[in-house]
Amino acid sequence: METMYLVYVLYSSKYDKIYIGCTSDLQQRIISHNHEKNKGWTKSYQPWEVIHSEKFDTKQEALKREKELKSSRGRAYIRKSLLH
Repeated sequence: METMYLVYVLYSSKYDKIYIGCTSDLQQRIISHNHEKNKGWTKSYQPWEVIHSEKFDTKQEALKREKELKSSRGRAYIRKSLLH
């Protein structure tokens, strides 16, 4: 079985924060972002919910898309198209 890569967008409605990431196991990543022992940036803005994800065949493609979504234009797209 080939590994699929996903670019995902998380949203914290409590804090109106967006997080964009890349993974090959989305379910596990969501658990870790929302886990009480999470020590990363996302800990401060829990709980997170997935509002968008896109699948890619290669990690390179996924990382390119992640970078696009993290740009100011990408974040504007997320706020305009995915949150309203």
